[in-house]
Amino acid sequence: MASDSHTWNLVFLQLLLEELGHRVVNLGACVPDELLVSECRRIRPDLIVLSSVNGHGHHDGLRVIRRLRACPELARTPAVIGGKLTIAGPGDPERQRSLLAAGFDGVFEEGRPVADFRAFVGALPAPSAPMAAVLPAALTVATASRVLR
Repeated sequence: MASDSHTWNLVFLQLLLEELGHRVVNLGACVPDELLVSECRRIRPDLIVLSSVNGHGHHDGLRVIRRLRACPELARTPAVIGGKLTIAGPGDPERQRSLLAAGFDGVFEEGRPVADFRAFVGALPAPSAPMAAVLPAALTVATASRVLR
C-alpha cells in the first residue's frame, strides 16, 4: 500500500468512519509498511481498513496483512481491504478468497455498495477505546468510539 498515493479516498473513509461514530487518525499517503505496522502497534486500533485506487491493492494488501498478522497484538484486529485491487477489474472470487485466507476479515472491491462496508462496521463489537485511524495510501486503520473489539 506504500505505492498508493491517493488522498481523496482517505478523506472519504475518514468522514464515513467519523459519521459512524469513530475517531480517525490519518497518516497520509504512501506510508511504508514498517511505519504502518509500528503505528498500528502503537495506536492499537479496533479496525484496520486498507484501500487502493492504483490497482496494486491485491498484491500490496497480501504483503501488508501478513506483516500485521505476524504481530501478536494485531493478530485479531479486524482488517478489511477495498477499492481498485487490480487492473483486471473487480469480481474475481479467487482474489477475494486469497485476501480472506491471508488474514482479511472483509473485501470491498470497487463497485460494491458503501452500505456493505457500513454494515460490516456496524456489526463489529463496540470499541474498547474511542479512537480510529485512517492510514496511508488508503490504508485506513480505524478504531471506533463504539468498541470494535
